[in-house]
Amino acid sequence: DAPVSIQSMTNRPAKDFAGTIEQIQSLAAAGCEIVRIAVPDIETAAVFSQARKAGITVPLVADIHFDYRIALEAVRHGADKIRINPGNIGSPDRVRAVADACRNAGVPIRIGVNGGSLEKLLLEKYGGPTADALAESALCQAEMLEDMGFHDIVISIKSSRVDTMIHACRKVAAQSDYPLHLGVTEAGTEYSGIIKNAMGIGALLCDGIGDTVRVTLTADPAAEVRAAKEILAAAGVRKNGISIISCPTCGRTKIDLIALTEAYREAVSSIDTGDKTITAAIMGCAVNGPGEAREADFGVAGGDGCAVLFRRGEKVRRIDEDKLLEVLMEETRRMLENCTI
Repeated sequence: DAPVSIQSMTNRPAKDFAGTIEQIQSLAAAGCEIVRIAVPDIETAAVFSQARKAGITVPLVADIHFDYRIALEAVRHGADKIRINPGNIGSPDRVRAVADACRNAGVPIRIGVNGGSLEKLLLEKYGGPTADALAESALCQAEMLEDMGFHDIVISIKSSRVDTMIHACRKVAAQSDYPLHLGVTEAGTEYSGIIKNAMGIGALLCDGIGDTVRVTLTADPAAEVRAAKEILAAAGVRKNGISIISCPTCGRTKIDLIALTEAYREAVSSIDTGDKTITAAIMGCAVNGPGEAREADFGVAGGDGCAVLFRRGEKVRRIDEDKLLEVLMEETRRMLENCTI
């Protein structure tokens, strides 16, 4: 019953410790709850101890490929989790060395599997990076760690194909109780990437599958965090925050609804609601007004150069169009002050 946590990843140059720490702080302020850092060489592993000296408290994950010694150094510098693909670390002795170091430090290991890292035998067996191949790879690698006496395991199965990622995660969830990290890898630009991640992550969350998520985008990592929040809220697994209901506009709309909704979204994006939840409705006309948005805590329904303010479906008063944002913000503050949920 732990809440699903939001992850992202820094993209500053690996050896830019100051820039990386600044970005971690920015991501944490945006609501990121776990931050992953690529560690391409042994020297870069020191970023974890440097981050702690700078006062960083958010959990930090070391992303390791190929060289097991980097994982050992990241553990020594205080990484909170190690992300490896056991298949590309090398011999079983090297995997065991990482498992032993993580066990002694109380650090979990995230097994990361994707289409580009599948074992040759599985590719031949299944004819490509299919959902079955990905699931078998993940479970076999988890079994390898289990045989070494290491049990604090997280599994991540990613694909650039949404359907493949969904089916692979469902297979692993049905065959094990490992916590799963969800994401559609190489999803693309912000617009298309959000759609792919919403489909893949959202489908699994609605199945009750998933413990952490990362919305991978070719964009500012802060955009990943914003998108993850929206996906979690849409799937009904996050209820804190400010939810906005707004209609799609049509020929009946008499106010600049698109600009108003975007201005309100931007204005409330930095508000810390704690554990409180409120729903605001911004509707274009009386047809899509208090009736369709009666479940909202408050909202406005546009008219000809004006709008009606309503609270839980009941009309309160008329508002001039140029006062709409001001009134919405007043209602937001009033509702947060009086909200007990």
